[in-house]
Amino acid sequence: MAQGEGQQTEENIRLTAKREEMAQRLMIALDYPDVTQAKLFIQKLEGIPCYMKVGMQLFYAAGPEFIKELKTRGYSVFLDVKMHDIPNTVKGGAESLTQLGVDMFNVHASGGSVMMAAARAGAASAVSGNPALSMPLIIAVTQLTSTSQEVMNGEIGIPGNVTDTVVRYAKLAAEAGLDGVVASPQESAAIAEACGPAFRTVTPGIRPSGSSLDDQSRVMTPGQAIRQGSHYLVVGRPVTSAADPRQAALNIIEEMIQA
Repeated sequence: MAQGEGQQTEENIRLTAKREEMAQRLMIALDYPDVTQAKLFIQKLEGIPCYMKVGMQLFYAAGPEFIKELKTRGYSVFLDVKMHDIPNTVKGGAESLTQLGVDMFNVHASGGSVMMAAARAGAASAVSGNPALSMPLIIAVTQLTSTSQEVMNGEIGIPGNVTDTVVRYAKLAAEAGLDGVVASPQESAAIAEACGPAFRTVTPGIRPSGSSLDDQSRVMTPGQAIRQGSHYLVVGRPVTSAADPRQAALNIIEEMIQA
Protein backbone atom coordinates (compact mmCIF):
# COMPACT_ATOMS: atom_id res chain seq x y z
CA MET A 1 0.00 0.00 0.00
CA ALA A 2 1.35 3.42 -0.96
CA GLN A 3 1.94 5.91 1.85
CA GLY A 4 -0.75 8.24 0.54
CA GLU A 5 -3.29 5.42 0.45
CA GLY A 6 -2.42 4.45 4.01
CA GLN A 7 -2.89 8.02 5.20
CA GLN A 8 -6.20 8.23 3.36
CA THR A 9 -7.40 5.00 4.97
CA GLU A 10 -6.44 6.27 8.43
CA GLU A 11 -8.27 9.53 7.74
CA ASN A 12 -11.39 7.63 6.62
CA ILE A 13 -11.30 5.53 9.79
CA ARG A 14 -10.90 8.66 11.90
CA LEU A 15 -13.82 10.39 10.18
CA THR A 16 -16.03 7.31 10.53
CA ALA A 17 -15.28 7.15 14.24
CA LYS A 18 -15.94 10.87 14.59
CA ARG A 19 -19.27 10.59 12.77
CA GLU A 20 -20.34 7.79 15.11
CA GLU A 21 -19.27 9.80 18.15
CA MET A 22 -21.22 12.86 17.03
CA ALA A 23 -24.25 10.76 16.06
CA GLN A 24 -24.34 9.39 19.61
CA ARG A 25 -24.47 12.98 20.87
CA LEU A 26 -27.42 13.84 18.62
CA MET A 27 -30.83 13.25 20.20
CA ILE A 28 -33.77 13.07 17.85
CA ALA A 29 -37.02 14.16 19.52
CA LEU A 30 -39.72 11.69 18.53
CA ASP A 31 -42.54 14.18 19.01
CA TYR A 32 -45.27 12.04 17.47
CA PRO A 33 -48.81 11.42 18.74
CA ASP A 34 -48.73 7.68 18.16
CA VAL A 35 -46.35 4.78 17.76
CA THR A 36 -47.20 4.14 14.09
CA GLN A 37 -45.86 7.53 12.98
CA ALA A 38 -42.82 7.15 15.21
CA LYS A 39 -41.93 3.77 13.74
CA LEU A 40 -42.28 5.05 10.19
CA PHE A 41 -39.89 7.88 10.99
CA ILE A 42 -37.32 5.64 12.69
CA GLN A 43 -37.04 3.55 9.54
CA LYS A 44 -35.76 6.64 7.71
CA LEU A 45 -32.80 6.93 10.11
CA GLU A 46 -31.84 3.25 10.03
CA GLY A 47 -28.11 2.85 10.64
CA ILE A 48 -27.53 6.29 12.24
CA PRO A 49 -26.59 5.52 15.88
CA CYS A 50 -28.28 8.58 17.37
CA TYR A 51 -30.14 8.85 20.66
CA MET A 52 -33.92 8.71 20.51
CA LYS A 53 -35.75 11.10 22.83
CA VAL A 54 -39.23 9.95 23.79
CA GLY A 55 -41.35 12.68 25.33
CA MET A 56 -44.60 12.64 27.25
CA GLN A 57 -47.00 12.58 24.31
CA LEU A 58 -45.45 9.52 22.67
CA PHE A 59 -44.72 7.69 25.92
CA TYR A 60 -48.29 8.12 27.14
CA ALA A 61 -49.58 6.85 23.78
CA ALA A 62 -47.10 4.05 23.08
CA GLY A 63 -46.16 2.92 26.58
CA PRO A 64 -43.18 0.93 27.85
CA GLU A 65 -43.25 -1.55 24.96
CA PHE A 66 -42.06 1.09 22.54
CA ILE A 67 -39.08 1.86 24.77
CA LYS A 68 -38.19 -1.83 24.76
CA GLU A 69 -38.46 -1.90 20.96
CA LEU A 70 -36.09 1.05 20.60
CA LYS A 71 -33.60 -0.73 22.85
CA THR A 72 -33.95 -3.91 20.78
CA ARG A 73 -33.17 -1.86 17.65
CA GLY A 74 -29.93 -0.74 19.33
CA TYR A 75 -30.82 2.87 20.11
CA SER A 76 -29.94 4.74 23.27
CA VAL A 77 -33.12 6.19 24.79
CA PHE A 78 -33.67 9.46 26.63
CA LEU A 79 -37.07 9.25 28.30
CA ASP A 80 -38.11 12.88 28.67
CA VAL A 81 -40.95 12.77 31.21
CA LYS A 82 -39.66 15.56 33.52
CA MET A 83 -40.68 14.09 36.87
CA HIS A 84 -41.64 16.65 39.50
CA ASP A 85 -43.37 15.34 42.62
CA ILE A 86 -42.76 14.51 46.25
CA PRO A 87 -39.46 12.63 46.76
CA ASN A 88 -41.00 9.23 47.48
CA THR A 89 -43.13 9.34 44.33
CA VAL A 90 -40.14 10.38 42.19
CA LYS A 91 -38.04 7.62 43.73
CA GLY A 92 -40.64 5.04 42.69
CA GLY A 93 -40.94 6.53 39.22
CA ALA A 94 -37.16 6.49 38.76
CA GLU A 95 -37.04 2.84 39.79
CA SER A 96 -39.70 1.96 37.20
CA LEU A 97 -38.00 3.91 34.41
CA THR A 98 -34.65 2.28 35.16
CA GLN A 99 -36.25 -1.14 34.98
CA LEU A 100 -37.28 -0.27 31.40
CA GLY A 101 -33.60 -0.01 30.49
CA VAL A 102 -33.62 3.67 29.49
CA ASP A 103 -30.22 5.31 29.14
CA MET A 104 -31.31 8.71 30.43
CA PHE A 105 -34.30 10.31 32.10
CA ASN A 106 -35.00 13.65 33.71
CA VAL A 107 -36.56 15.42 36.67
CA HIS A 108 -37.27 19.09 37.35
CA ALA A 109 -34.51 20.79 39.34
CA SER A 110 -37.16 23.06 40.84
CA GLY A 111 -38.36 20.02 42.80
CA GLY A 112 -35.37 20.51 45.09
CA SER A 113 -32.27 18.59 46.12
CA VAL A 114 -34.08 15.96 48.21
CA MET A 115 -36.33 15.07 45.29
CA MET A 116 -33.38 14.86 42.88
CA ALA A 117 -31.43 12.65 45.28
CA ALA A 118 -34.51 10.44 45.59
CA ALA A 119 -34.51 9.94 41.81
CA ARG A 120 -30.94 8.69 41.97
CA ALA A 121 -31.80 6.42 44.89
CA GLY A 122 -34.70 4.91 42.95
CA ALA A 123 -32.54 4.21 39.92
CA ALA A 124 -29.82 2.68 42.11
CA SER A 125 -32.41 0.45 43.78
CA ALA A 126 -33.53 -0.91 40.40
CA VAL A 127 -29.95 -1.60 39.32
CA SER A 128 -29.08 -3.34 42.59
CA GLY A 129 -32.06 -5.64 42.12
CA ASN A 130 -31.17 -6.60 38.54
CA PRO A 131 -27.50 -7.05 37.52
CA ALA A 132 -28.52 -6.87 33.83
CA LEU A 133 -29.45 -3.20 34.22
CA SER A 134 -27.09 -0.25 33.90
CA MET A 135 -27.36 2.97 35.84
CA PRO A 136 -29.03 5.57 33.59
CA LEU A 137 -27.90 9.16 33.36
CA ILE A 138 -30.24 11.34 35.42
CA ILE A 139 -30.60 14.91 34.20
CA ALA A 140 -32.34 17.87 35.81
CA VAL A 141 -34.41 20.38 33.84
CA THR A 142 -33.32 23.94 34.69
CA GLN A 143 -35.41 26.37 32.62
CA LEU A 144 -37.29 25.31 29.50
CA THR A 145 -35.86 26.73 26.28
CA SER A 146 -39.28 28.26 25.60
CA THR A 147 -38.93 30.36 28.77
CA SER A 148 -37.89 33.94 28.10
CA GLN A 149 -36.50 36.40 30.64
CA GLU A 150 -39.90 38.14 30.79
CA VAL A 151 -41.80 34.91 31.45
CA MET A 152 -39.35 33.74 34.11
CA ASN A 153 -39.50 37.07 35.97
CA GLY A 154 -43.11 38.09 35.44
CA GLU A 155 -45.02 34.80 35.32
CA ILE A 156 -42.94 32.15 37.08
CA GLY A 157 -41.83 34.68 39.67
CA ILE A 158 -38.08 34.03 39.65
CA PRO A 159 -36.04 37.25 39.78
CA GLY A 160 -32.69 37.83 38.07
CA ASN A 161 -31.54 36.66 34.66
CA VAL A 162 -32.04 33.23 33.09
CA THR A 163 -28.37 32.22 33.11
CA ASP A 164 -28.01 32.83 36.85
CA THR A 165 -31.10 30.73 37.55
CA VAL A 166 -29.91 27.91 35.29
CA VAL A 167 -26.47 27.83 36.91
CA ARG A 168 -27.99 27.81 40.41
CA TYR A 169 -30.18 24.84 39.48
CA ALA A 170 -27.21 23.09 37.83
CA LYS A 171 -25.14 23.40 41.02
CA LEU A 172 -28.07 22.03 43.03
CA ALA A 173 -28.36 19.06 40.66
CA ALA A 174 -24.64 18.34 40.88
CA GLU A 175 -24.75 18.46 44.68
CA ALA A 176 -27.68 16.02 44.61
CA GLY A 177 -25.55 13.53 42.64
CA LEU A 178 -27.17 13.94 39.24
CA ASP A 179 -25.22 13.60 36.01
CA GLY A 180 -26.16 16.83 34.28
CA VAL A 181 -28.91 19.22 33.30
CA VAL A 182 -31.19 20.17 30.47
CA ALA A 183 -30.52 23.78 29.52
CA SER A 184 -30.35 26.00 26.49
CA PRO A 185 -27.02 25.88 24.60
CA GLN A 186 -26.55 29.52 25.58
CA GLU A 187 -25.87 28.38 29.16
CA SER A 188 -23.56 25.41 28.45
CA ALA A 189 -20.32 27.32 28.98
CA ALA A 190 -21.51 28.85 32.26
CA ILE A 191 -22.64 25.43 33.51
CA ALA A 192 -19.28 23.88 32.65
CA GLU A 193 -17.50 26.66 34.51
CA ALA A 194 -19.69 26.21 37.57
CA CYS A 195 -19.96 22.40 37.66
CA GLY A 196 -16.94 21.15 35.70
CA PRO A 197 -16.61 19.91 32.11
CA ALA A 198 -17.71 16.34 32.96
CA PHE A 199 -21.13 17.54 34.17
CA ARG A 200 -23.32 16.91 31.14
CA THR A 201 -25.45 19.45 29.34
CA VAL A 202 -28.39 18.29 27.24
CA THR A 203 -29.43 21.17 25.04
CA PRO A 204 -32.74 21.56 23.19
CA GLY A 205 -33.32 24.69 21.15
CA ILE A 206 -30.99 23.54 18.36
CA ARG A 207 -31.87 25.08 15.03
CA PRO A 208 -29.72 24.67 11.89
CA SER A 209 -29.12 27.90 9.99
CA GLY A 210 -32.26 29.03 8.20
CA SER A 211 -34.64 26.90 10.30
CA SER A 212 -37.77 28.28 11.94
CA LEU A 213 -37.47 29.06 15.67
CA ASP A 214 -40.96 27.55 16.24
CA ASP A 215 -41.76 28.02 19.97
CA GLN A 216 -38.15 28.25 21.16
CA SER A 217 -36.70 31.44 22.65
CA ARG A 218 -33.05 30.58 23.41
CA VAL A 219 -31.52 28.79 20.43
CA MET A 220 -28.22 28.05 18.67
CA THR A 221 -27.06 26.22 15.58
CA PRO A 222 -25.51 22.74 16.05
CA GLY A 223 -22.00 24.09 15.46
CA GLN A 224 -22.43 26.92 17.93
CA ALA A 225 -23.77 24.54 20.59
CA ILE A 226 -20.82 22.16 20.22
CA ARG A 227 -18.38 25.05 20.47
CA GLN A 228 -20.15 26.20 23.64
CA GLY A 229 -19.54 22.76 25.18
CA SER A 230 -22.94 21.07 24.88
CA HIS A 231 -22.64 17.31 25.37
CA TYR A 232 -25.94 16.30 23.71
CA LEU A 233 -27.99 18.22 21.13
CA VAL A 234 -31.75 17.68 21.06
CA VAL A 235 -33.25 18.25 17.61
CA GLY A 236 -36.89 17.69 16.72
CA ARG A 237 -38.75 19.47 13.95
CA PRO A 238 -35.69 20.44 11.84
CA VAL A 239 -35.25 16.68 11.28
CA THR A 240 -38.70 15.15 11.78
CA SER A 241 -40.40 17.73 9.53
CA ALA A 242 -37.65 17.83 6.90
CA ALA A 243 -38.35 16.70 3.34
CA ASP A 244 -35.44 14.26 3.76
CA PRO A 245 -35.06 13.52 7.50
CA ARG A 246 -32.07 11.25 7.03
CA GLN A 247 -30.10 13.86 5.11
CA ALA A 248 -31.12 16.53 7.62
CA ALA A 249 -29.72 14.40 10.45
CA LEU A 250 -26.51 13.69 8.53
CA ASN A 251 -26.07 17.39 7.80
CA ILE A 252 -26.32 18.18 11.50
CA ILE A 253 -23.76 15.49 12.33
CA GLU A 254 -21.34 16.94 9.76
CA GLU A 255 -21.79 20.41 11.23
CA MET A 256 -21.04 18.97 14.67
CA ILE A 257 -17.83 17.40 13.32
CA GLN A 258 -16.73 20.68 11.74
CA ALA A 259 -17.26 22.47 15.05
